[in-house]
Amino acid sequence: MGDRLDREYYKQSAKVLAPDLIGKLLCRKVDGKIERYRITETECYCGEEDTACHASKGKTERTRVLYEQGGIAYVYLCYGMHSLFNVVTGEEGHPEAVLIRGVEGYNGPGKLTKAMQIDRSLNEEDMTVSDQLWIEDDGTKPECYAAKRVGIDYAEPKDRDVLWRYIVSDGNYKPVKG
Repeated sequence: MGDRLDREYYKQSAKVLAPDLIGKLLCRKVDGKIERYRITETECYCGEEDTACHASKGKTERTRVLYEQGGIAYVYLCYGMHSLFNVVTGEEGHPEAVLIRGVEGYNGPGKLTKAMQIDRSLNEEDMTVSDQLWIEDDGTKPECYAAKRVGIDYAEPKDRDVLWRYIVSDGNYKPVKG
């Protein structure tokens, strides 16, 4: 339906990609069938200096994927029950990612991963070549607005208050058909 996003696209910073991913198509192939859902909400996390970022305490076994080159999937378990899906962005060595918080029909990062069968088995999946998980651009560019990130009460106030959550403005895109 659209063009798969390539490595050069993902090399951009999370601050650039978080709003730009709004309107793109999150694609998941399961049992030979490809499902596509338009991305409606994202959040960015930017490096060890961002106390809301999982890498704020440095590189660990859990966070090492955040230090990979852009285009890699970072899927982790939240509250011991929800898989959350992030797109690693930027250059290798600098940990940053964009959390996909919502897609059309599924508001909430746990709801969308459950609906699309995205789980920890897809952690470290290279979305530039994967036949299971990738993002496409069909040219749709809806308007979005910025808001505070949610669920990061542990972060310093300066990081809690930054407007790095992006949400599609209602009615500015057409649902995917087929």
